[in-house]
Amino acid sequence: MSAMEKPSPHALAVATLRAYYDALNRHDPAAVVALLDEGVVHELNQGPREVGKAAFHDFLVRMETCYSEQLVDLRLLCSADGTHAASEYTVVGEYIADDIGMPPAQGQRYRMPGAAFFTLRDGRIRRVSDHYNLQEWFSQVAQA
Repeated sequence: MSAMEKPSPHALAVATLRAYYDALNRHDPAAVVALLDEGVVHELNQGPREVGKAAFHDFLVRMETCYSEQLVDLRLLCSADGTHAASEYTVVGEYIADDIGMPPAQGQRYRMPGAAFFTLRDGRIRRVSDHYNLQEWFSQVAQA
């Protein structure tokens, strides 16, 4: 591809999601938020729907405060037109500070599968829908 050619919508979606997960694993909320559409919709696993970059940033800050996680074994699926995508990964984490509504944090370690669905447009993430088994997380945290 020459410098003048634009990447295909599929290639742009894949590059955007790779940058998103790279930023998450670097614990860089500003880089994550830079990839989002202004009106991004974030559907939290078994939680409320949040709208906007500010809400997403606040979520990331809370996550960074309470959990130390890496997302490994990443697999991406993107539609040819680049508007929809899905990811699967393994969360390898440590619960480092009490989170609202969760059991006390005592450095419990956990490892579990996770997934997300995305809507994208022009290299920006418009929707993120996170999914993991919260009961599995509870059982691992309780056993630690």
